[in-house]
Amino acid sequence: MEEHDLYTLIGEDGFQRLVAAFYRRVPTDDILGPMYPPHDLAEAERRLRDFLVGRFGGPPRYIEERGHPRLRMRHMPFSINEAARNRWIELMGRALQEAALPEPAEALLREFFGAVATMMINRQ
Repeated sequence: MEEHDLYTLIGEDGFQRLVAAFYRRVPTDDILGPMYPPHDLAEAERRLRDFLVGRFGGPPRYIEERGHPRLRMRHMPFSINEAARNRWIELMGRALQEAALPEPAEALLREFFGAVATMMINRQ
């Protein structure tokens, strides 16, 4: 499966289900929860959803609103170590299971999330 075909396969609904399932887990998480101000959770959810939609072939809302993603720069204020990376992957893995996306979509997203989460590590 090509990355740009993912949006065609799962559409807005698939990304909505996935990202909502992830953000339902964040507030009570002891590692990730403190990184997300409670007043910004809904916006953080929208930003991630818009980023993923645009990254995988849907409307480029994220780029239109915020410009180039610059993921490492935008996440530099947060202390992201290996434990935080692993927890993010764990919560997103549970969200992927809950969202029940087609297997090719899930496999592509797991690979993408693993690589990007590793790239985001900025502390020992």
